[in-house]
Amino acid sequence: MATIRRQSYIDKIEKYLGKETIIVLVGQRRVGKSCILKMIRDDKMADSYNNVIYIDKEKWQYDAIQTYRDLNEYIEKHWANDKHNYILIDEVQDIEEFERSVRSFRTEPNTDIIITGSNARMLSNELSTLIGGRYKEIYIQSLSYNEFLEFHNLSDNDESLSLYIQYGGMPGLAKIGLEEDDAREYQIDIYHTVLLKDVIMRNQIRNVPFLENLVRFLADNIGKLISANSIAKYMKSQGESITSSVVINYISFLCEAYILHKVNRYDIHGKRVFENNDKFYFEDNGVRNAIAGGTREGDIEKVIENIIYEHLIRLGFQVYVGQLQAGEIDFVCTKPEGQRIYVQASFIIAEQATREREFGNLRSIKDNYPKYVISMTPLLTKNDDDGITHIHLRKFLREGL
Repeated sequence: MATIRRQSYIDKIEKYLGKETIIVLVGQRRVGKSCILKMIRDDKMADSYNNVIYIDKEKWQYDAIQTYRDLNEYIEKHWANDKHNYILIDEVQDIEEFERSVRSFRTEPNTDIIITGSNARMLSNELSTLIGGRYKEIYIQSLSYNEFLEFHNLSDNDESLSLYIQYGGMPGLAKIGLEEDDAREYQIDIYHTVLLKDVIMRNQIRNVPFLENLVRFLADNIGKLISANSIAKYMKSQGESITSSVVINYISFLCEAYILHKVNRYDIHGKRVFENNDKFYFEDNGVRNAIAGGTREGDIEKVIENIIYEHLIRLGFQVYVGQLQAGEIDFVCTKPEGQRIYVQASFIIAEQATREREFGNLRSIKDNYPKYVISMTPLLTKNDDDGITHIHLRKFLREGL
């Protein structure tokens, strides 16, 4: 199978090369960080002026690199003074105190450093403490719908969208195929790997059964407002006594491993962020579906909401749940330059009551920012309803807003 370039990410990386900035590719395991890093490696190796030092910590050949001292020794051994050195390290969090090395080599002339990691805390605690703002984080997500079509050689139609809703965007499915048993086995394997390496082992978790029950609970309740107290009470009703503080810790570990995304509530009228009762979405809806089990008929609304959330992040928005006095807006989306939009997610809008619920909440917001309803309503292309744009999910995923 030919390698497919995810050019949008490569363009982002190229933008920051040559600026004495450490580039950090982050995201859940198996979303394609390693492949993107290898593409950069191959691109740079094609120029004889470049010297590429490449380390993949998931390969046995690099097992001897355990600490920053080992890393220093390896880099120095392969260094070329008369060339532009590219230091590329895959899964760098497996090297003890790696940040000491990247801080040191960042200041060398004609040097660029790109590293990948599968844990958000790698940045917040370990890297940023030593080098401050001298790094650029590039978040790699699972495949967009457009990438899914390309990876699986599919045409853009309702059947392809149904496959995307069902199986999600893990790049490895292009080799595995979209037969349900094979796809689900692959997705569960990914989930167990992430859970073991990036959650259980990293955080020394002892109560693994509760962790797995927590993930299943969150998979069943994506898009619902949830508090740590409500989860603790539910678990108690199931015969498991867990404090809310433990729930908070375990959820933070799952978010740090990019399995989950926590979305805060935003008071639209009061313009403030609430610090309790959040929503949770999965990095990949296919992995979520594999964890939840069953078919999509009973939870299609949840999955569509998850897909829309992920694509809004892909479009560069900071996303919140909108809180009104008498209702809720699924997503309040902002960008640093001051852009804001409001989005409601729905499956099919056929009944007047459904239309009033989805459009009515948006109409109650008395400002002039763009407002959207995204659904799978048949025969819908894109239309305007009293200033609110109604757009089909497939069109949104193909063309954005």
